Amino acid sequence: MRQTEIVNQKAQELIQKGDKLVEDGKYDEALDFYEKALIVNPNDPNLWNKKGIALRSLGRYDEAVECFNQSLKISPRDLDAS
Repeated sequence: MRQTEIVNQKAQELIQKGDKLVEDGKYDEALDFYEKALIVNPNDPNLWNKKGIALRSLGRYDEAVECFNQSLKISPRDLDAS
């Protein structure tokens, strides 16, 4: 397996864990996984959206807006950026 594939697989595992925690309403814990995934893959606009949604759910609106803006900076035509 190539290094890039390993990195992408690791990021996907972190994202899946974060998504499960969001489903369970554990936004603080999900945020930790999304932040770790962003270290591995900082140019994923969907991941910035996920982090923004978790922050918004925690009432951390200013930080959420920063994440949504980062997503739009990476992918300006992203209709999912809340």
